[in-house]
Amino acid sequence: MDALIELRLNYLREDLGRLSAKTEEKIILQLKEYVSKYIDTIFTAFLAETDGKIVATAFMSIADRPANPFMITGRTALVQNVYTRPEYRKKGIATQVLKELIAEARRQNVSYIELSATDDGRPVYQKLGFVEKRSKYTDMKLLLIPEEF
Repeated sequence: MDALIELRLNYLREDLGRLSAKTEEKIILQLKEYVSKYIDTIFTAFLAETDGKIVATAFMSIADRPANPFMITGRTALVQNVYTRPEYRKKGIATQVLKELIAEARRQNVSYIELSATDDGRPVYQKLGFVEKRSKYTDMKLLLIPEEF
């Protein structure tokens, strides 16, 4: 759990910049509750270890939805927090973690996996077969709780 939290916070700090202590505290509490409740059901965390140190991670959450022609099983997965410690990057570790994640999604009968790619991550995902989502629909969200940083 400590490693998941540390790598999650590292990922968020790198992506968003400095987080307030209040925000970090809220994220830590929510992550502990979420993982405890959903681990090995709808949530899986993949970790890579080198020399006894956890150096990379990727999270996957699975959702069951009404089926349609694009997700015939009704199961989709969202990948988040693909993160490798800076000193271990460019060694294929994230690729291996993602291969394990994809294999697990197949075992779970997931129709598709989606994610949001950074510029650095895009080539890794494309190499594994991910394609940019093209749709006549516009992704939208309604913010119910103010964002914090």
